[in-house]
Amino acid sequence: MPMSSLPSPYGIGTMGKSAYQFVDFLRKAGQRYWQLLPLGPTSYGDSPYQSFSTFAGNPYFIDLDLLVKDGLLTKADLADIHWGDNAERVDYGCLFVQRFPLLRKAFARGREKLAAELDAFWQENRSWLPDYALFMAMKQHFGMAAWTEWPEEDIRLHRPEAVERCHEEYRDEVAFWAFLQYLFFRQWNGLRRYAHENGVAFIGDLPIYVALDSADVWSSPAFFQLDEENVPKAVAGVPPDEFTEDGQLWGNPLYDWDAMRANDYGWWIRRMEGALKLYDVIRIDHFRGFESYWAVPYGDTTAKNGQWLPGPGMDLIGMLQNWFPQMELIAEDLGFTTPGVEKLLADSRLPGMKVLQFGFDPDGESGYAPHNCHKHSVCYIGTHDNETVKGWVKAGKGQRFLRYAREYMHITPEEGWCWGMIRTGMATASELFVMQMQDVLELGGECRMNSPGTAAGNWQWRMAPDAITPALATKLKKITYTYRRCEK
Repeated sequence: MPMSSLPSPYGIGTMGKSAYQFVDFLRKAGQRYWQLLPLGPTSYGDSPYQSFSTFAGNPYFIDLDLLVKDGLLTKADLADIHWGDNAERVDYGCLFVQRFPLLRKAFARGREKLAAELDAFWQENRSWLPDYALFMAMKQHFGMAAWTEWPEEDIRLHRPEAVERCHEEYRDEVAFWAFLQYLFFRQWNGLRRYAHENGVAFIGDLPIYVALDSADVWSSPAFFQLDEENVPKAVAGVPPDEFTEDGQLWGNPLYDWDAMRANDYGWWIRRMEGALKLYDVIRIDHFRGFESYWAVPYGDTTAKNGQWLPGPGMDLIGMLQNWFPQMELIAEDLGFTTPGVEKLLADSRLPGMKVLQFGFDPDGESGYAPHNCHKHSVCYIGTHDNETVKGWVKAGKGQRFLRYAREYMHITPEEGWCWGMIRTGMATASELFVMQMQDVLELGGECRMNSPGTAAGNWQWRMAPDAITPALATKLKKITYTYRRCEK
């Protein structure tokens, strides 16, 4: 359940009342984990996988009602603001226009009152916050242009003297962006405490790559495959697959693994420390990219002409496991697999993913079939990149395919496809079973979160305010207990 998909009066889900109510629903429904999409500030395309920072939180998720409670906003400030025409879709353009003036009002009222706390927050996050806050201040100064297009070479290339000068020159704007991070983490820590008190832990998503237009690349270009002008030599993607004939051209800069290794992977250690401030369990996105990654020549318009290059493998994974021995990880091992990827998964001892929507082949054996969901795995009906169950059935591969899946799962008209697949997932041997909230609510393909390879219309679905009910919690808990995945 993405944070953005929660209901709220202000255009997008936030860390306020609805988030706490969702935790209550999960507790009553016997659920122990809430899996989220990445929580970072979104950039071009509104994708949570293209963020301005791997460390920062999304200002859109700051709850405005909590700011009223804190005396940083008034109810009058929130009156008569248009947040979009459809309460069940996020209008990101509208959010960009309406949100930040309100947050600047909160900053004006809070910066002196909270000065001591803000200073302590700055000091606690010195490894990333000064660069992020300056990055956003400079983007604001340059009309939100990507840093690669900033006209002033010294600050574009992150030269120390320019960084020091701009911190002084744009002091107020830097303080504003740091203030937003203080608000985000204060609200997040409150929600996380409440979730833990109610027996709910968070599974977070760590994208394997960071965005080119990010504070991460701007401030540490030596760790990426860039030329002397900090232009990428090659970019990330995946080759053609069942989702798209041209592959997926993600466009993220690729890591310079030799430079990272020479630095003892310090960048990754800091990144993982940041993720552990947010999540209890971390799903490593595109895990196979650590074994080998698809490198596409910079400037290509498709991912077809890429090549596989070796990744860091257990050199990195083992180092992170030694550094964070209590850390719980899930390997997103989907996509094109090889014996090398399978060996890395085995050597790392991480649970991989089993996706039921990939599991029904009337003509052969699928590793994702329910009977192949072994204990050391995490079973999903589908991920944010998949159709909802109803959309999957409607767009299915023909009657023969659906007949096989229906007979395999013993789905009846009374039960329906959504709850039949929830039951099937619950019944697998997988250590953990995760379902999309859209499938619990039996929603159609119009509520799909993301269609890979498409640039528009994604990341917008929102849950209706009255969607979760005591009856729904009871129904979900009953089936969860039936397969002894919760206590009675």
